[in-house]
Amino acid sequence: MSLPPPLPRVLVTGANGFLGRHLVAELLRRGYPVRALVRPGSAASPALPPLQALPIEVVEFDLAPAATKATMTSLAAGCGAIIHVAALAQVNPARNPAVVLTNLSGTENTLRMSRQPGIERFVYVGTANVFGFGTKAHPGDETRPYTGRRYGLDYMDSKRAATDRVLTAVAREQLPAVLVHPTFMLGPGDARPTSGTLLLALHAGRLPGYPLGGKNYVHVHDVAVATVNALTQGRVGESYILGNENLSYKEAFGLMAEILGVRAPRWPVLPPLANFYGVVCGLKARLTGRPAQVNSGMTAVANDGHYFTAQKARTELSLPQTPVSQAVADAFAWFKTHGYV
Repeated sequence: MSLPPPLPRVLVTGANGFLGRHLVAELLRRGYPVRALVRPGSAASPALPPLQALPIEVVEFDLAPAATKATMTSLAAGCGAIIHVAALAQVNPARNPAVVLTNLSGTENTLRMSRQPGIERFVYVGTANVFGFGTKAHPGDETRPYTGRRYGLDYMDSKRAATDRVLTAVAREQLPAVLVHPTFMLGPGDARPTSGTLLLALHAGRLPGYPLGGKNYVHVHDVAVATVNALTQGRVGESYILGNENLSYKEAFGLMAEILGVRAPRWPVLPPLANFYGVVCGLKARLTGRPAQVNSGMTAVANDGHYFTAQKARTELSLPQTPVSQAVADAFAWFKTHGYV
Protein backbone atom coordinates (compact mmCIF):
# COMPACT_ATOMS: atom_id res chain seq x y z
CA MET A 1 0.00 0.00 0.00
CA SER A 2 1.55 3.31 -1.11
CA LEU A 3 1.89 6.20 1.29
CA PRO A 4 0.14 9.51 0.53
CA PRO A 5 2.42 12.20 -0.94
CA PRO A 6 4.01 14.53 1.61
CA LEU A 7 2.26 17.80 2.29
CA PRO A 8 3.83 20.85 0.62
CA ARG A 9 5.86 23.36 2.59
CA VAL A 10 3.73 26.48 3.13
CA LEU A 11 5.25 29.96 3.25
CA VAL A 12 3.27 32.21 5.60
CA THR A 13 3.93 35.96 5.44
CA GLY A 14 3.07 38.00 8.53
CA ALA A 15 3.37 34.87 10.65
CA ASN A 16 3.95 36.88 13.84
CA GLY A 17 0.57 38.63 13.68
CA PHE A 18 -2.75 37.83 15.32
CA LEU A 19 -4.09 35.74 12.43
CA GLY A 20 -0.62 34.63 11.33
CA ARG A 21 -0.02 32.87 14.63
CA HIS A 22 -3.29 30.98 14.33
CA LEU A 23 -2.47 30.02 10.75
CA VAL A 24 0.91 28.59 11.78
CA ALA A 25 -0.73 26.59 14.57
CA GLU A 26 -3.42 25.23 12.23
CA LEU A 27 -0.86 24.28 9.56
CA LEU A 28 1.25 22.45 12.13
CA ARG A 29 -1.83 20.70 13.50
CA ARG A 30 -2.48 19.29 10.02
CA GLY A 31 1.14 18.27 9.44
CA TYR A 32 2.23 20.95 6.97
CA PRO A 33 5.89 22.03 7.01
CA VAL A 34 5.97 25.81 7.56
CA ARG A 35 8.31 28.61 6.58
CA ALA A 36 7.34 31.73 8.53
CA LEU A 37 8.25 35.12 7.08
CA VAL A 38 8.46 37.97 9.59
CA ARG A 39 9.74 41.54 9.49
CA PRO A 40 13.23 42.04 10.89
CA GLY A 41 13.03 43.12 14.51
CA SER A 42 9.35 42.18 14.87
CA ALA A 43 9.87 40.45 18.17
CA ALA A 44 6.97 38.54 19.61
CA SER A 45 5.09 39.87 22.60
CA PRO A 46 6.24 38.49 25.95
CA ALA A 47 2.77 36.98 26.17
CA LEU A 48 3.54 34.67 23.23
CA PRO A 49 6.32 32.12 22.73
CA PRO A 50 8.79 33.07 20.01
CA LEU A 51 8.11 31.51 16.63
CA GLN A 52 11.61 30.06 16.79
CA ALA A 53 10.39 27.80 19.60
CA LEU A 54 8.01 26.08 17.18
CA PRO A 55 9.05 23.29 14.76
CA ILE A 56 9.09 25.68 11.79
CA GLU A 57 11.59 27.62 9.71
CA VAL A 58 11.63 31.35 10.51
CA VAL A 59 12.99 33.88 8.00
CA GLU A 60 13.30 37.61 8.66
CA PHE A 61 12.59 39.78 5.64
CA ASP A 62 10.82 43.07 4.97
CA LEU A 63 8.39 42.56 2.11
CA ALA A 64 7.62 46.25 1.55
CA PRO A 65 10.80 47.56 -0.18
CA ALA A 66 11.74 46.54 -3.69
CA ALA A 67 13.84 43.36 -3.91
CA THR A 68 15.58 41.43 -6.65
CA LYS A 69 13.92 38.57 -8.46
CA ALA A 70 16.59 36.22 -7.14
CA THR A 71 15.84 37.24 -3.56
CA MET A 72 12.12 36.72 -3.94
CA THR A 73 12.66 33.37 -5.63
CA SER A 74 14.95 32.16 -2.85
CA LEU A 75 12.44 33.06 -0.14
CA ALA A 76 9.86 30.66 -1.58
CA ALA A 77 12.31 28.00 -2.77
CA GLY A 78 11.10 24.54 -1.80
CA CYS A 79 7.59 25.73 -0.98
CA GLY A 80 4.47 24.43 -2.67
CA ALA A 81 2.06 27.09 -1.40
CA ILE A 82 2.02 30.65 -0.09
CA ILE A 83 -0.41 32.24 2.36
CA HIS A 84 0.01 36.01 2.20
CA VAL A 85 -1.44 37.49 5.38
CA ALA A 86 1.13 40.25 6.08
CA ALA A 87 -0.48 43.70 6.12
CA LEU A 88 -0.56 46.94 8.05
CA ALA A 89 -4.11 47.31 9.36
CA GLN A 90 -3.86 50.84 10.73
CA VAL A 91 -6.71 53.29 10.07
CA ASN A 92 -5.39 56.16 12.17
CA PRO A 93 -4.10 58.40 10.69
CA ALA A 94 -6.45 57.98 7.76
CA ARG A 95 -3.74 58.68 5.19
CA ASN A 96 -0.53 56.79 5.88
CA PRO A 97 2.15 56.09 3.22
CA ALA A 98 3.49 53.21 5.32
CA VAL A 99 0.12 51.44 5.05
CA VAL A 100 0.06 51.79 1.28
CA LEU A 101 3.69 50.66 0.95
CA THR A 102 3.21 47.60 3.14
CA ASN A 103 -0.10 46.48 1.70
CA LEU A 104 0.62 47.14 -1.97
CA SER A 105 4.36 46.59 -2.34
CA GLY A 106 4.22 43.68 0.06
CA THR A 107 1.56 41.99 -2.05
CA GLU A 108 3.41 42.70 -5.30
CA ASN A 109 6.62 41.21 -3.89
CA THR A 110 4.77 38.15 -2.63
CA LEU A 111 3.23 37.71 -6.06
CA ARG A 112 6.75 37.73 -7.47
CA MET A 113 7.58 34.84 -5.13
CA SER A 114 4.70 32.87 -6.59
CA ARG A 115 6.02 33.12 -10.16
CA GLN A 116 8.20 30.04 -9.96
CA PRO A 117 7.65 26.34 -10.57
CA GLY A 118 6.27 24.41 -7.67
CA ILE A 119 3.83 26.97 -6.25
CA GLU A 120 0.51 25.20 -6.61
CA ARG A 121 -1.67 27.52 -4.50
CA PHE A 122 -1.50 31.17 -3.48
CA VAL A 123 -3.92 32.20 -0.72
CA TYR A 124 -4.34 35.94 -0.34
CA VAL A 125 -5.81 37.25 2.93
CA GLY A 126 -7.68 40.50 2.39
CA THR A 127 -10.59 42.08 4.26
CA ALA A 128 -14.35 41.97 3.78
CA ASN A 129 -14.29 45.76 3.54
CA VAL A 130 -13.09 45.51 -0.08
CA PHE A 131 -16.71 44.62 -0.93
CA GLY A 132 -19.86 46.65 -0.58
CA PHE A 133 -21.68 46.06 2.68
CA GLY A 134 -25.40 45.59 3.12
CA THR A 135 -28.12 45.45 5.72
CA LYS A 136 -28.88 42.61 8.10
CA ALA A 137 -31.77 41.59 5.89
CA HIS A 138 -29.67 41.87 2.71
CA PRO A 139 -26.02 41.60 3.73
CA GLY A 140 -23.16 42.32 1.39
CA ASP A 141 -21.41 39.53 -0.45
CA GLU A 142 -18.49 38.96 -2.82
CA THR A 143 -20.39 40.43 -5.77
CA ARG A 144 -20.94 43.87 -4.23
CA PRO A 145 -18.66 46.59 -5.65
CA TYR A 146 -16.26 48.41 -3.34
CA THR A 147 -17.82 51.41 -1.57
CA GLY A 148 -15.13 52.14 1.02
CA ARG A 149 -13.35 54.86 -0.94
CA ARG A 150 -15.73 57.41 0.50
CA TYR A 151 -14.16 56.97 3.95
CA GLY A 152 -10.74 58.21 2.86
CA LEU A 153 -8.84 55.44 4.68
CA ASP A 154 -5.61 54.24 3.11
CA TYR A 155 -6.04 50.85 4.75
CA MET A 156 -9.28 50.05 2.91
CA ASP A 157 -8.13 51.59 -0.36
CA SER A 158 -4.78 49.76 -0.31
CA LYS A 159 -6.40 46.41 0.45
CA ARG A 160 -8.81 46.89 -2.44
CA ALA A 161 -5.89 47.74 -4.72
CA ALA A 162 -3.93 44.71 -3.49
CA THR A 163 -6.95 42.49 -4.12
CA ASP A 164 -7.10 43.80 -7.67
CA ARG A 165 -3.39 43.04 -8.14
CA VAL A 166 -4.00 39.42 -7.19
CA LEU A 167 -7.04 39.12 -9.47
CA THR A 168 -5.03 40.59 -12.35
CA ALA A 169 -2.32 37.98 -11.80
CA VAL A 170 -4.98 35.27 -11.89
CA ALA A 171 -6.39 36.57 -15.19
CA ARG A 172 -3.10 37.35 -16.94
CA GLU A 173 -0.67 34.83 -15.47
CA GLN A 174 -2.95 31.96 -14.44
CA LEU A 175 -1.89 32.43 -10.81
CA PRO A 176 -3.53 29.60 -8.80
CA ALA A 177 -4.90 32.00 -6.21
CA VAL A 178 -7.81 31.84 -3.81
CA LEU A 179 -8.72 35.03 -1.95
CA VAL A 180 -10.16 35.06 1.58
CA HIS A 181 -11.53 38.17 3.25
CA PRO A 182 -12.11 38.07 7.03
CA THR A 183 -14.53 40.36 8.84
CA PHE A 184 -13.78 41.59 12.40
CA MET A 185 -11.79 38.85 14.15
CA LEU A 186 -11.91 38.14 17.88
CA GLY A 187 -10.26 35.40 19.89
CA PRO A 188 -7.23 34.47 21.98
CA GLY A 189 -3.66 35.49 21.26
CA ASP A 190 -4.24 39.11 20.24
CA ALA A 191 -0.99 40.16 21.88
CA ARG A 192 -0.51 43.67 20.49
CA PRO A 193 -3.61 43.99 20.78
CA THR A 194 -5.55 44.79 17.57
CA SER A 195 -9.26 44.00 17.45
CA GLY A 196 -9.10 43.11 21.14
CA THR A 197 -8.58 46.80 21.93
CA LEU A 198 -12.37 47.10 21.76
CA LEU A 199 -12.83 44.56 24.56
CA LEU A 200 -10.17 46.18 26.72
CA ALA A 201 -11.72 49.63 26.27
CA LEU A 202 -15.15 48.28 27.15
CA HIS A 203 -13.80 46.54 30.25
CA ALA A 204 -12.05 49.75 31.35
CA GLY A 205 -15.24 51.78 30.95
CA ARG A 206 -13.86 53.93 28.14
CA LEU A 207 -16.89 53.45 25.86
CA PRO A 208 -19.64 55.71 27.21
CA GLY A 209 -21.84 55.34 24.15
CA TYR A 210 -22.36 53.26 21.03
CA PRO A 211 -22.53 54.39 17.38
CA LEU A 212 -25.57 53.46 15.32
CA GLY A 213 -23.76 51.23 12.83
CA GLY A 214 -22.57 47.66 13.16
CA LYS A 215 -20.36 44.99 11.65
CA ASN A 216 -19.80 41.29 11.15
CA TYR A 217 -17.78 39.35 13.73
CA VAL A 218 -15.91 36.03 13.46
CA HIS A 219 -13.69 33.85 15.64
CA VAL A 220 -10.05 34.09 14.54
CA HIS A 221 -9.68 30.31 14.74
CA ASP A 222 -12.51 29.87 12.23
CA VAL A 223 -10.69 32.22 9.87
CA ALA A 224 -7.48 30.21 10.26
CA VAL A 225 -9.29 26.94 9.54
CA ALA A 226 -10.96 28.24 6.38
CA THR A 227 -7.75 29.89 5.18
CA VAL A 228 -5.81 26.65 5.49
CA ASN A 229 -8.73 24.86 3.83
CA ALA A 230 -8.21 27.22 0.88
CA LEU A 231 -4.95 25.40 0.14
CA THR A 232 -7.02 22.49 -1.15
CA GLN A 233 -10.59 23.82 -1.36
CA GLY A 234 -12.24 26.72 -3.13
CA ARG A 235 -12.05 27.83 -6.75
CA VAL A 236 -9.06 29.59 -8.28
CA GLY A 237 -9.76 33.29 -8.81
CA GLU A 238 -12.66 33.36 -6.38
CA SER A 239 -13.04 35.53 -3.29
CA TYR A 240 -14.57 34.30 -0.03
CA ILE A 241 -15.81 36.44 2.86
CA LEU A 242 -14.91 34.80 6.17
CA GLY A 243 -17.42 35.98 8.74
CA ASN A 244 -20.19 34.88 11.05
CA GLU A 245 -22.63 37.08 13.01
CA ASN A 246 -23.92 40.52 12.02
CA LEU A 247 -24.42 42.66 15.12
CA SER A 248 -25.19 46.32 15.64
CA TYR A 249 -22.76 48.05 17.99
CA LYS A 250 -25.51 48.15 20.60
CA GLU A 251 -25.98 44.39 20.31
CA ALA A 252 -22.25 43.67 20.19
CA PHE A 253 -21.39 45.88 23.16
CA GLY A 254 -24.24 44.36 25.15
CA LEU A 255 -23.02 40.83 24.41
CA MET A 256 -19.42 41.75 25.26
CA ALA A 257 -20.37 43.57 28.46
CA GLU A 258 -22.33 40.59 29.73
CA ILE A 259 -19.36 38.27 29.18
CA LEU A 260 -16.87 40.76 30.63
CA GLY A 261 -19.07 41.45 33.66
CA VAL A 262 -19.31 45.20 33.10
CA ARG A 263 -22.05 47.67 32.26
CA ALA A 264 -22.83 48.09 28.58
CA PRO A 265 -22.71 51.59 27.06
CA ARG A 266 -26.22 53.05 27.39
CA TRP A 267 -26.24 56.12 25.16
CA PRO A 268 -26.48 56.11 21.36
CA VAL A 269 -24.01 58.39 19.61
CA LEU A 270 -26.02 59.91 16.77
CA PRO A 271 -24.23 60.35 13.42
CA PRO A 272 -24.06 64.19 13.56
CA LEU A 273 -22.35 64.02 16.95
CA ALA A 274 -20.02 61.22 15.82
CA ASN A 275 -19.09 63.16 12.69
CA PHE A 276 -18.47 66.34 14.68
CA TYR A 277 -16.21 64.44 17.06
CA GLY A 278 -14.28 63.05 14.10
CA VAL A 279 -13.75 66.54 12.70
CA VAL A 280 -12.58 67.86 16.07
CA CYS A 281 -10.14 64.97 16.42
CA GLY A 282 -8.85 65.68 12.93
CA LEU A 283 -8.20 69.31 13.79
CA LYS A 284 -6.41 68.24 16.97
CA ALA A 285 -4.22 65.85 14.99
CA ARG A 286 -3.23 68.57 12.52
CA LEU A 287 -2.38 70.99 15.34
CA THR A 288 -0.35 68.53 17.40
CA GLY A 289 1.11 66.42 14.60
CA ARG A 290 -0.04 63.27 16.38
CA PRO A 291 -3.01 60.99 15.57
CA ALA A 292 -6.04 61.68 17.75
CA GLN A 293 -8.25 58.98 19.23
CA VAL A 294 -10.31 58.70 16.04
CA ASN A 295 -10.60 60.43 12.67
CA SER A 296 -13.45 61.37 10.36
CA GLY A 297 -13.11 58.19 8.35
CA MET A 298 -13.39 56.02 11.44
CA THR A 299 -16.50 57.79 12.69
CA ALA A 300 -18.09 57.53 9.24
CA VAL A 301 -17.44 53.77 9.24
CA ALA A 302 -18.98 53.46 12.72
CA ASN A 303 -22.16 55.15 11.52
CA ASP A 304 -22.71 52.50 8.83
CA GLY A 305 -23.81 48.89 9.13
CA HIS A 306 -20.98 46.80 7.63
CA TYR A 307 -22.99 43.61 7.38
CA PHE A 308 -21.89 40.63 5.25
CA THR A 309 -22.82 37.04 4.54
CA ALA A 310 -20.26 34.22 4.62
CA GLN A 311 -22.51 31.65 2.94
CA LYS A 312 -20.11 31.13 0.03
CA ALA A 313 -17.19 30.36 2.37
CA ARG A 314 -19.33 28.06 4.49
CA THR A 315 -20.24 26.07 1.39
CA GLU A 316 -16.93 26.02 -0.48
CA LEU A 317 -14.26 26.43 2.24
CA SER A 318 -16.01 24.60 5.10
CA LEU A 319 -15.82 27.78 7.21
CA PRO A 320 -16.68 26.91 10.85
CA GLN A 321 -19.16 29.12 12.69
CA THR A 322 -18.11 29.35 16.32
CA PRO A 323 -20.53 31.65 18.18
CA VAL A 324 -19.22 35.17 18.58
CA SER A 325 -19.96 34.91 22.29
CA GLN A 326 -17.32 32.17 22.45
CA ALA A 327 -14.85 34.34 20.53
CA VAL A 328 -15.37 37.13 23.07
CA ALA A 329 -15.02 34.76 26.02
CA ASP A 330 -11.87 33.19 24.56
CA ALA A 331 -10.33 36.61 23.90
CA PHE A 332 -11.11 37.97 27.36
CA ALA A 333 -9.90 34.82 29.13
CA TRP A 334 -6.60 35.11 27.24
CA PHE A 335 -6.26 38.78 28.19
CA LYS A 336 -6.88 38.00 31.85
CA THR A 337 -4.43 35.11 31.87
CA HIS A 338 -1.70 37.25 30.34
CA GLY A 339 -2.15 40.31 32.54
CA TYR A 340 -3.89 42.71 30.16
CA VAL A 341 -6.75 43.29 32.64
